[in-house]
Amino acid sequence: MEKILIIDDDVQLTELINEFFSLNKFELIVKHNPLDGLEYIEKNNLDLIILDIMLPEMDGFQVLQKIRSEHSTPVIMLTAR
Repeated sequence: MEKILIIDDDVQLTELINEFFSLNKFELIVKHNPLDGLEYIEKNNLDLIILDIMLPEMDGFQVLQKIRSEHSTPVIMLTAR
């Protein structure tokens, strides 16, 4: 089963995405805080990361920069616009 991490502070959106991925046999892990997401990435192997651009504490580009400094996991960036 593919393991996907989504880092997004929009609870309603992540619930909707979680429903879709669960129906399609993916394991989705949701983190609403970028620091929690980065900590999870350090401790787990992932197949994909879905990353929001607008996040509290740091934006998605800063999070992506930290991810890329140590990992080559594919990342899909989300934006509201």
